[in-house]
Amino acid sequence: MTAGSRIDEVLDSARRQLPHRPTAAELPALQGRGALIVDIRPQAQRDRDGDLPGAVVVDRNVLEWRLDPTSTDRIAEVVDTDQEVIVVCNEGYASSLAALSLQALGFHRATDLDGGIQAVLRASASPCSEGA
Repeated sequence: MTAGSRIDEVLDSARRQLPHRPTAAELPALQGRGALIVDIRPQAQRDRDGDLPGAVVVDRNVLEWRLDPTSTDRIAEVVDTDQEVIVVCNEGYASSLAALSLQALGFHRATDLDGGIQAVLRASASPCSEGA
């Protein structure tokens, strides 16, 4: 058995501290109940794969400043730290670390989308999603 990398260990630890990581299939229900969906993908990935409808785009390098309710640089969509926040990246790796960082700011309901935008794209391309 070979040991994983340090970042794999950090990622595993982060995910153990997050509440349920929703799937792409759960995204419409999350949006329906008012969860704040935050897309942290860089512009090049959004250009390649498109925007995530209903998501607020916040660059990863300013995420904490834009979501901290006590920050003068916060976005208008932030209500308080009890808000349900779902962070989305490309494949669900960077978003796990970002969600943990938001938890450190007090967002106890912050988590990330399992599989990221790629899971959303796969779900929308599947035959089961047609006509739904």
